[in-house]
Amino acid sequence: MPGGLTHDECEVAALVVSFASLVTSHLALVAGLIVRSPWWRGPAAAVVFPLAPYWGARAGMHTRWVVWVVSAVVYAVCRWLAYR
Repeated sequence: MPGGLTHDECEVAALVVSFASLVTSHLALVAGLIVRSPWWRGPAAAVVFPLAPYWGARAGMHTRWVVWVVSAVVYAVCRWLAYR
């Protein structure tokens, strides 16, 4: 297969990278929320996923919540493209 990746391979790569980025940023947000007050927001955000970027934004974790939101949007679009 000369010439690089096929369209399907690019979609799968984008799907995997966006999901890995989403999970990593989610765990980083949860860890950041655990060390801040009130500590119970960390475990709560681990269970109720949309709370992580919301509370992260309120706690000043700008980069983490932006990466979380962008990764979630890219992942959703990749999932939609994969099943289209």
